[in-house]
Amino acid sequence: MPVVAGGGTVGAAAHRRHLTPSRKGTPGMVDDVVTGPGAAGDPRRPGTGSAPAPTQPLTPPTPLTAPPPHAGPLETARAQLASAVQILGLSDGVAEMLASPRREINVSVPLRRDDGTVQLFRGYRVQHNISRGPGKGGLRYAPSVDLDEVRALAMWMTWKCAVVELPYGGAKGGVTIDPRHYSSAELERVTRRYTSEIMPVIGPERDIMAPDVGTDAQTMAWIMDTYSVNQGYTIPAVVTGKPIDIGGSLGRPTATSRGVVHAARAALADAGTDLREVSAVVQGFGKVGSHAARFLAEAGTRVVAVSDQYGGVRSDDGLDVPALLRHAQATGSVVGFEGGEPLGDTDILTLDADLLVPAAVEGVLDEATARQVKARWVVEGANGPTTAGGDRVLAERGITVVPDILANAGGVVVSYFEWVQANQAYWWTENEIEERLERRMLEAYAAVARTARAEGITLRDAALTIGVRRVAEAHQIRGLYP
Repeated sequence: MPVVAGGGTVGAAAHRRHLTPSRKGTPGMVDDVVTGPGAAGDPRRPGTGSAPAPTQPLTPPTPLTAPPPHAGPLETARAQLASAVQILGLSDGVAEMLASPRREINVSVPLRRDDGTVQLFRGYRVQHNISRGPGKGGLRYAPSVDLDEVRALAMWMTWKCAVVELPYGGAKGGVTIDPRHYSSAELERVTRRYTSEIMPVIGPERDIMAPDVGTDAQTMAWIMDTYSVNQGYTIPAVVTGKPIDIGGSLGRPTATSRGVVHAARAALADAGTDLREVSAVVQGFGKVGSHAARFLAEAGTRVVAVSDQYGGVRSDDGLDVPALLRHAQATGSVVGFEGGEPLGDTDILTLDADLLVPAAVEGVLDEATARQVKARWVVEGANGPTTAGGDRVLAERGITVVPDILANAGGVVVSYFEWVQANQAYWWTENEIEERLERRMLEAYAAVARTARAEGITLRDAALTIGVRRVAEAHQIRGLYP
């Protein structure tokens, strides 16, 4: 059976004593954003792609056929919230408030291209909830970005920050642009214009951005500079994930991946096993997946397959991950690696392995795919990789899913550390950061697992219950104005 939600923190029955009971029926959801950072299918310019940056421009292989349609991220996010609302017994009014974004910004982002022509893009920033603190969430550049996707990602950020007890609300931003088709100078102009358009609603105490799909530390540097110039002095804490030389934090580039591995280790320990005793597959070889594969291999896990948006590679004896990283850096893809056999990207989800780490795009584990999953544990490195239907199937099959709002929270945890360091102008060592990250992740997992066992619900429902309860209680304590 999968681990389920309840105990250690406050059980569902105790929640109901503090929150208004619901009326009959499902509460109406009002409209409210990895893939996770570094997803396999992420469109990026050279240097931020689905593998470590190549030393020179390369022509990647042709991408595989797009996966079949699946439930959109906003539909999945709403279904997850509805489950938590039912467990907690929240009123329709509270549920509607939790489902609705606090603020949505929809802006035009004009770009004068290097050839003198003008092109217009849409930009978004959604602040889903700020009851526990300023908004926090990444900025993504991708051709698929739309308002519903950003709404979903912002909602997930709200619960994620609450689950790991960060003093943040949830936010997310995006620009509908494929960064692979634009020069660095053009991307700088897009970034600075987007920043200027949303400047009234961002800031170190309002809404703090970070890298996501298609953006990187340099993007954050442009945002920080644009914001600082307009304020008249340097404000490093307006963004996280920026370069070390201007106030970035040690450990930030690999934090999400380290968090994924900490979560996997904790889930395995719950079952009486260890990373050294299992095999793993990683879908996605970008910022999250590539480092997750490396850390798993370093921990003694036999990594038998990985994939990116162009294809995959497998070896039942275990891949040489350091050699694979070098190959991906040199070629821009894992395809063609001589240390294993070719593999289709979607095939990786149903391989016979103990641990599956989906670190690519949203919605890949739908009902049909979930029925074919052979892994005993799924640890979500991406945001929203499992649809509501897929989640239900995995639970019925007894497969333990460590949900995204817990498993990939390492990135926002170290973003918080960076924000704290910037505000104090005092910097921690990398060892201090890694120790604090591990402690925060293991404490969060333990609370979720206790809740799961006590309430007899899945880890996802447990994490959502904890996150939603904390946000709802913040609403209740603060009250409504006027």
